Amino acid sequence: MKHSRRSLVLAAAAGALAPAWAQPASYPNKPIRLVVPFPAGGATDIFARAVSQKLGEKLGTTVVVDNKPGAGGAIGSDIAAKAPADGYTLLLATSSTHSIGSSFGKVPYDAVADFTPISHVGNAPSIMLVPNSSPARTVKEWVEHARSNPGRLNYASSGNGTVVHLGTEYFKAQAGLFLVHIPYRGTALAIPDLVSGKVDVLFDSLPSGLPHVREGRLRALGITGARRSPLLPELPAISETVPGYETVTWFGLYGPRGLSADIVNRISTGIDQALQEADVKDRLARLGIEPVGGTPQQFAAMAQADRAKWKKIIDERKLTAD
Repeated sequence: MKHSRRSLVLAAAAGALAPAWAQPASYPNKPIRLVVPFPAGGATDIFARAVSQKLGEKLGTTVVVDNKPGAGGAIGSDIAAKAPADGYTLLLATSSTHSIGSSFGKVPYDAVADFTPISHVGNAPSIMLVPNSSPARTVKEWVEHARSNPGRLNYASSGNGTVVHLGTEYFKAQAGLFLVHIPYRGTALAIPDLVSGKVDVLFDSLPSGLPHVREGRLRALGITGARRSPLLPELPAISETVPGYETVTWFGLYGPRGLSADIVNRISTGIDQALQEADVKDRLARLGIEPVGGTPQQFAAMAQADRAKWKKIIDERKLTAD
């Protein structure tokens, strides 16, 4: 009798566990694709590679960076928007793709309706870069040089409607300059022409621009943040010469529309944990990136405020993405 009772208990226990065994493995159970909508070597790509490995470790899988550049980040962003909402395709978006591009109204996606916000990963100011052959060694000298040659100097951007494009137009407005715009598919593709002197100035983010300065290939005149960076304390803020000028690039993680709250929270927690790692903090600091993190709701509110800021500038300057 005792043996029979024991058999019944074991059988019942096995039956209770069977449904759990039958369930599919919990998320994630395969590699995650992180779409980067700009070319390899640019700021967004550098940032993605700085955090993807650690995020994969926190999630227990591999995060694979997939560069899909073009149209100021719109091509890669659209690919991510149309992916299944299963958590296996994410997008590392920027101010260009989800604040500025959407403010022009000419991207093939809705920056709010077509995405699920996950995390505000970080911020990076840009630096004003000129060729070593430039006659200017300070922001003031460059502004005076440009004013003396209206329409003869040009600037590069990472594409029409990107934060580099709008940030430079904002600089033009604040400094009262007439510069010709030359759009590229990413700032990394503009660097060779800047080094050779075919391009007169580029406002590139610290992560992608600083290595060229350190290698002596380009000259940095100023930084676009509100204050000097601890990474380059000797480099003045552009606002010290052009009062009121300030712009930074934000980086954020999105999933397609309809991503479940459980998956969002899992990834958001993983990002927060990754950003707290000492080696990640150190690497981002050397890149000039300030890690942020926080809740998906905080990220959504920040992005909405940033869209309003750039929409105002676009309307005042009568800018187009063409």
